[in-house]
Parts: sequence; C-alpha cells; structure tokens
Amino acid sequence: MEFEMIAKTLQGLEEVLATELTELGANNIEKGRRMVAFTGDKEMLYRANFCLRTALRILKPIKHFDAQNPDEVYEQVKAIRWEEYLDTDKTFAVDATVFSQEFRHSKFVAYRVKDAIADYFMERQGKRPGVRISSPDVLINIHIAETSCTLSLDSSGESLHRRGYRQEAVEAPLNEVLAAGIILMTGWRGDTDFIDPMCGSGTFPIEAALIACNIYPGVYRQGYAFEHWPDFDADLLERIYNDDSHERPFTHHIYGYDNNPKAIEIATRNVKAAAVGKQVSIALQPFQQFEKPAQPSIIVTNPPYGERISTNNLLGLYQMIGERLKQQFTGNQAWILSYREECFDQIGLKPTRKVPLMNGALECELRQYEIFEGKYKEFRASGERLDKEISEAPASAPRREFKPRRDFRPDERREFRQADDRREWKPRNDYRKPRSGESYPERKRREKQS
Repeated sequence: MEFEMIAKTLQGLEEVLATELTELGANNIEKGRRMVAFTGDKEMLYRANFCLRTALRILKPIKHFDAQNPDEVYEQVKAIRWEEYLDTDKTFAVDATVFSQEFRHSKFVAYRVKDAIADYFMERQGKRPGVRISSPDVLINIHIAETSCTLSLDSSGESLHRRGYRQEAVEAPLNEVLAAGIILMTGWRGDTDFIDPMCGSGTFPIEAALIACNIYPGVYRQGYAFEHWPDFDADLLERIYNDDSHERPFTHHIYGYDNNPKAIEIATRNVKAAAVGKQVSIALQPFQQFEKPAQPSIIVTNPPYGERISTNNLLGLYQMIGERLKQQFTGNQAWILSYREECFDQIGLKPTRKVPLMNGALECELRQYEIFEGKYKEFRASGERLDKEISEAPASAPRREFKPRRDFRPDERREFRQADDRREWKPRNDYRKPRSGESYPERKRREKQS
C-alpha cells in the first residue's frame, strides 16, 4: 500500500535529495523548503532511511488538520486511534516545529500533543505509555505552518546524518549529509581521483568513498525508529541490509590531507571504522606543499571561515589556496565551501558556479572553479569556454563583510549543533563494523550481547 512520506534535509540540498528519491523509485516527488515529499510503500520507507545520503530524517504523516490554538491541536490528536501506532509498554517523545503567529511556543504545542496521547490511553486502558526524551521507542513530529498542522511518525529516530562510522571529530565537524550533498552536486561519481587538502576528520573523503563504491550509508547504522512500530517487517529490512548488488568497483583513489596531526589521527580512525581504507589515503601535508596530481582529479574542500575555527591569517590562507590551485591544479576542477566574500576574493579565481548552502547556522556558498592555464581573458580569447558560465548559476548569497577590527578566536565549544537536529552531537563508541554474510537480526543480537 502506498502512502505519503516526507524527507527532511538541509537548505540548499532539496534538488539533490529529489534526484536521489527519483533514482530510488519514489513516486509523486515534490520539493519544498528543507524537505521533499514523496509517496511509496513500506519497502520505500525502509530504503529511504537506508539508502538516502542527503536526508536527515524520514517522516510518515498520519494526520493533516487545521487548528487555531493548542486546545484544538489536543482534540485533533486525541481523536487518532493511537493503539495502531503505540502501546503502553513503549515510550514516546514529541518534537514540534512551529512557524505560526497563532502558536508562539513550540514546547507548549509538544506538551499538548503529549497530553492528548497520554489521556487517550488513560481513558481506554487505565495506564499510559512512558515519555522518554532520549531514544524513545516512538518519536512523533508535529509541524505547524500558521494554522495548518501535520502530525507524523518519525521513522528514523536518530538523525540520518549520524551515519555511525565517525569515532571522533575535530572542532566544528562537517555534517555528513552536507558533505554527501556537496559531492553529489559536483557531479563526481568516482570517475577521477578525489582530493580534500584540508580534510579535518575525513568526512569528505569517507562520503566520497561511499558514493564512488555506491555503498549505502545505512550499513553503518545501529537501528531505526520504525523497528519499534507494530508493523515492523524484520525480513524486509534484512533483505535490504544484505543486498549489495548495487555496489560497484572504484578504480581511482581518494586522498585526504591536513596540517594538523590530531586531525590526521582522527580521520584515519574514521576511515578505518568506515572500512574504506582501500579507497582512501590520509596523510599529514599542509596545503602549501600541495603538488599537481599525476591523475585527473577533483578537489572538494571546506577551509576555515574565521567563525567556529580560526587561523592566524585567514585572508592569507585563502590567497595561498588560490595560488596553489593556479600553479598546481590546472586542467582540473575545485569546489570550495566557505562563508565570507572577502575570503573568496582572496582566492583570485573566477568561479563558474555559486551555490548558496547552509552549514549549521551559517549562510555559506559552494563555489566551483575551473583551473586553466594563463589569464581568463586569454582563455576566452582562445575560443575556450568554462563548463558553466556564472550567469547560469543560482543567485549568490548576500555578501558578508568583516566586522571592523574583529578578532577571530577559536570557538571553545566542541559540540556540533545541526540546524535540523538540536540535540547535542556526541561521538559513537559502540559502532560495530558489519560482518560479511551476517544477517541484520544476527547483527542486532550480537550488539545486544556485547
């Protein structure tokens, strides 16, 4: 039976996510703001969680209604047959997202939804399900836009950007969903070498390896919220988990470099945890020593912005990036994610594409550079053209100027808060690498016993 679903994502990745859903076989795909709606059956729900690289979570709407105040929300929620989704032996939590003049406090909306569910069970069974904020059995989401309300079951649980391979992170780690979305946006699918000269904890190289080999990110996950639903089909999930027919060989290589020894240690551990050591090499090397690769390559990188991570000479860093690209990367493409117009100006190269993207709370830009010999005017005079002229690119994000006499200081907070998922990120120490030939239920039993 086909039903409605919603895949949430980061702002700027809606088109990439819609393409992923099309390739996955979803129906009735409609893009929205930070989300893509689609339809499919239970297998599509499981595959969306297991396969999508640019989705943060997959919601299954169970009721649409209009409400003018929290009391009307309470009555609408209480009218649902909740025994179809929940029982008194399980725990639940409510997450509310509100964009409305009528509803000012999302927490109060969440409380009213919780009260409606609790009262429903108390009136019929004399007891109620427990409420658990962390790792509940059933996670319920209510989204309110003015007076239009959508109540959904969250099938994912923990945000899908938390793949499970990350053992540790450097300061201000790049979100895995954003990294995968950027790589997919470049059009790279493993047809050349891949280089990140400032790789940090290795997110770009690892996500590139998964894309190149077409390994789905769900293979690293500990579990999903839909496993606690009454209609959970363990055999179906096992079949999806064990199907590796989509994977493909990768004949090129991926390189990650950084000038920070601690970052190299972390990236190396993460690469090992992701089991992509054959595809990815991590090495200590400052960008100043970057030399022209022997094979055709693409660079995708995320330099410091002077916000959460600082450097002694931020503008000098970007000037050096431009010089190394011009001297050592001709004939190739580079994609750079950054925040400030001044930083991009220091690169000194004409971008062929600008894409506004959100990195956490920062309105950033991803810029593509075609690195060619000589000056741009001479390049054009010779009859050559860049792959995409700047006029074809999406509108750029607003210019962001330096504040006068601003000191760029390292942000002491090491907990990454992602725009869609406000809970604190913590490194996973319980990750178990999938065993060859091991079924999904066998893996789950082994993890519970260890």
